[in-house]
Amino acid sequence: MLAYITDVLIEALNHCLTSQKEKSIMSALSWKPFIYGGLASITAECGTFPIDLTKTRLQVQGQVNDAKYKEIRYRGMVHALVRICREEGLKALYSGIAPAMLRQASYGTIKIGTYQSFKRMFVEHPEDETLMINVLCGILSGVISSSIANPTDVLKIRMQAQGSVIQGGMMGNFIQIYQKEGTKGLWKAISLTAQRAAIVVGVELPVYDLTKKHIIMSGFMGDTVYTHFLSSFTCGLAGALASNPIDVVRTRMMNQRSQQHGGHSNYKGTLDCLLQTWKNEGFFALYKGFWPNWLRLGPWNIIFFLTYEQLKKLDC
Repeated sequence: MLAYITDVLIEALNHCLTSQKEKSIMSALSWKPFIYGGLASITAECGTFPIDLTKTRLQVQGQVNDAKYKEIRYRGMVHALVRICREEGLKALYSGIAPAMLRQASYGTIKIGTYQSFKRMFVEHPEDETLMINVLCGILSGVISSSIANPTDVLKIRMQAQGSVIQGGMMGNFIQIYQKEGTKGLWKAISLTAQRAAIVVGVELPVYDLTKKHIIMSGFMGDTVYTHFLSSFTCGLAGALASNPIDVVRTRMMNQRSQQHGGHSNYKGTLDCLLQTWKNEGFFALYKGFWPNWLRLGPWNIIFFLTYEQLKKLDC
């Protein structure tokens, strides 16, 4: 009889622990970070897109092995903005905005949602988070979200680089890439995109969380808009410094067209692109577009986190 009661108690305890574990996992997979992350990402993208376009134009120019982009047309971000407006019109500053918004609706939604979910699966309370856990969660969420959204990134960069030259809109360009380059063309440079996202998300989100946590714990400022502003500014700078070299290589790899009989027109692969850029244009060519990159990531993160934090307060 005692053995039977013991078995029943053990089974009930196991059932309770299993239920608690399932509840913990279900609570970690909340839908709110996904929705809030997507809305905040789209808002930030719309506010900073012209800066992103100038960054792309600066990064693709000066390629000695590509006649189309060999000329140095822009001396810097401001010159690029003025020249694009003068020669192509204001509308050209938003070339590729449709795939960019589609990208943020997918990439931004998945990135923030999975990052917050992974954190809650590792630790139950935010105060128990560590830098290592946050970096790991950032890398995982960056790789997953960027891999899924890669076709929208290819579309955005192609449309940004060509400006008013490309006709047909987002769907027309999507079909054109698919017909000429196949599925492989839509997932061009996916390894670079995943690597860049792993670096950016693995740096930006943990830096934001860490900076915000230390500011609040120091008593210097509470959980206010000013804290969110300072934390987002810091994480934007860190992300730009860490990601710019791989961003240059990724942009050039995505922008090049595949030859009709296989192979690539300019670069054999990621490493070849990196080495050719360094050899032909110097080390600092890997930091082409750094200022617009930072000036985009800074405001982008500020707009994103301020929007995201305000959306979170809707639960209160």
